[in-house]
Amino acid sequence: MTFRRLVVACTALLALLVLAGWPVYVHPQVDSPEPADAVVVLGGEPYARFHYGIDLAESGYAPQVVLSNSVGPDDVRMQQICDGDYSVKVSCFLPDPYSTKGEAEEIATLAAENDWHHIIVVTYIPHLSRARYIVEQCFSGRVTMVANPTSQNVAEWAWSYVYQTAGYLKAALDSECTPARTP
Repeated sequence: MTFRRLVVACTALLALLVLAGWPVYVHPQVDSPEPADAVVVLGGEPYARFHYGIDLAESGYAPQVVLSNSVGPDDVRMQQICDGDYSVKVSCFLPDPYSTKGEAEEIATLAAENDWHHIIVVTYIPHLSRARYIVEQCFSGRVTMVANPTSQNVAEWAWSYVYQTAGYLKAALDSECTPARTP
């Protein structure tokens, strides 16, 4: 194969991958918030998404917010968010393992303990479809997926494609959900 044909083949493959991922990573199904039993904010890029989830609850969508502590137990700013003064109940947890699956397993445990039937899950756009897939494996109730408004540059989008695709493969191979602890 000539160099030119190799370049054309690689370019075509890349274009195919981008097109295949477009509805999953760039324009996934985003739900409109509706009243729920709780807002659960998944970990990731710190801080802004936590405040967005709290704002949703304080706007009347849920009486409580549960934040996945993505920055660790010793992060002062996260401690301030978790211990803040809000008009709704706010609690935080460290997922074990630290992954979307660990978060989903904790959601299942909390749902059983608190009799949740509908939750709003907050994450960011490229993670939305995969998070929905994993959370719905663990939580049998209604899941409304919303995205924290964020922007990404081209390099971040490229990384999101790679990272989320690897995450989907991992989720497909490890689909059994085990609640974090017995309620």
